[in-house]
Amino acid sequence: MKASRIAVKSSSLGRLARAEIGDRANASSAIVNSPAQIIARYANDHHDIKRIAIELMLAESQIPIASQAASRRFATRLALFYGAIFGLLGSYLPFFPVWLKAVGIEASWIGIITAVPAVTRFTVLPFVTGLAERRQSLRNAIIITAFATALGLTVVGTQHQAVLVFVAFAATCCLWTPMAPLTDAYALRGVSHYGLNYGPLRLWGSAAFVVGALACGLLVDVIAPEHLIWVIALVAGASALASLGLRPIDGPKKADVIERGAGALLRDPGFLAVILASALIQGSHAAYYIFASIVWKQSGLGGLTIAGLWSLGVVAEIVLFALSPRFSRPYAVLVVIGALSAVARWIITAQDPPLAILAAVQLVHGLSFGLTLVGTMGLLARNVPYPLMARGQGYLAACSGIIASSASILSGAIYARYGQGVYYLMAAMALSGAVVMWLARHRLADQPHSAASGG
Repeated sequence: MKASRIAVKSSSLGRLARAEIGDRANASSAIVNSPAQIIARYANDHHDIKRIAIELMLAESQIPIASQAASRRFATRLALFYGAIFGLLGSYLPFFPVWLKAVGIEASWIGIITAVPAVTRFTVLPFVTGLAERRQSLRNAIIITAFATALGLTVVGTQHQAVLVFVAFAATCCLWTPMAPLTDAYALRGVSHYGLNYGPLRLWGSAAFVVGALACGLLVDVIAPEHLIWVIALVAGASALASLGLRPIDGPKKADVIERGAGALLRDPGFLAVILASALIQGSHAAYYIFASIVWKQSGLGGLTIAGLWSLGVVAEIVLFALSPRFSRPYAVLVVIGALSAVARWIITAQDPPLAILAAVQLVHGLSFGLTLVGTMGLLARNVPYPLMARGQGYLAACSGIIASSASILSGAIYARYGQGVYYLMAAMALSGAVVMWLARHRLADQPHSAASGG
């Protein structure tokens, strides 16, 4: 009799245990699959973005946080790599056009060659990032693109004919331009996995840009301009070595429903207005990026002074990023303010102002670039569900690439004929961006900026 009761109790306990295990398995399955289910709903109804974004944030909160030691190692190595790639950008942007001119490349060709990175952003870049995403190998893709960039810039330095420089640089940019978005995607996964903040990691990139520009500015007074390409290639080599220190992290889960949800972004007028306005405002910097160093050098400014002018703009950008959590205006208004600041900046620059005024104008870069970026990222965060953020960034990069490449080519032709008058075209672009954002502001789920949102 006792044995019978024991058997009944054992059977009951077994059923309870199996039921509990089943419930836990179902709960775990719900946690894993909920982002996919939410995205699938977004594919059918992309108007209810705010509610869906909240649900996705709750789902993402289930991600476990790694140990503090592993978190510090990841952050240190990623910050080092960010510093390396933006140090490369800091040496490339001011002095690559100077090198092109020094080896005898004409102004029209300089415009075409420097437009190549923007073109690859909307042609080759989506295929490279898509391939890395499908293979779930972001770290390996970053390493490959970093070493290919260093090799490609070395080959560019051996060429002095315009067509050959164009071909070699175009091949290099096919793998150079995807490196930054791949790194951002890798960083965002690490932020979720290790429980980090993105801002402090990215800040090292801006700081390294200043260091790279200043270091190259010191060297330009020591070495001939036709040798500047080797300094740029050397920094690219350092970036490649730094990429080897990046730590592997887990890849994403299934992405089939993400493809369906991503298509809805292109049917959202508010999202399209955000990327178009941002592309116009940021694209209005094209003439500045290409011809500013050339004009300043022709005006008799030394390499260190030129580097200092570039650094002033980036320092203003860093300060703005640091202060951005205190801003209280809606994100759309921030973008409009950034655009109008760009209009004023380019009109003043077109007058060929003296050094003191030029230095003050450079500080406006914090508004024309930095504030526009803060507003744009805030609008994307409010209007694009988190799992689709990388795709949203890809569409922004593609739109920016089309406009920036067109602006670069036009800048080369206009500068060759009108010189500093090219900045009037840049002012018109920035004003167009302001108009687009102002007209679309009511379509956007735009909330006041706060410290909680983080910019």
